Amino acid sequence: MASPPAPGEGPVRPVSVSLHEGTISALKARTGKRGMSAYVEALIQRQLERDRLRELIEDAEAEHGPSDQSAVDAKRAILRGDAAGSADAA
Repeated sequence: MASPPAPGEGPVRPVSVSLHEGTISALKARTGKRGMSAYVEALIQRQLERDRLRELIEDAEAEHGPSDQSAVDAKRAILRGDAAGSADAA
């Protein structure tokens, strides 16, 4: 049996979702009428990635204990391009 397609893969099909009127207006203003589906697709894919990352972190912490917050802060500074954080982590 074939596995289901990964997020962003497979055929496109219409679905119905309910959104607040204000959300729809803001979405249309940002994307135009024709860009809404692509925008929502990207948002959902990004949230799925974040959910998977959170699950990986929770699994790692369950196995190895909580993360060292100072190490996390140092790595976050490197990712953001903070020179002082880079020097501290080196």
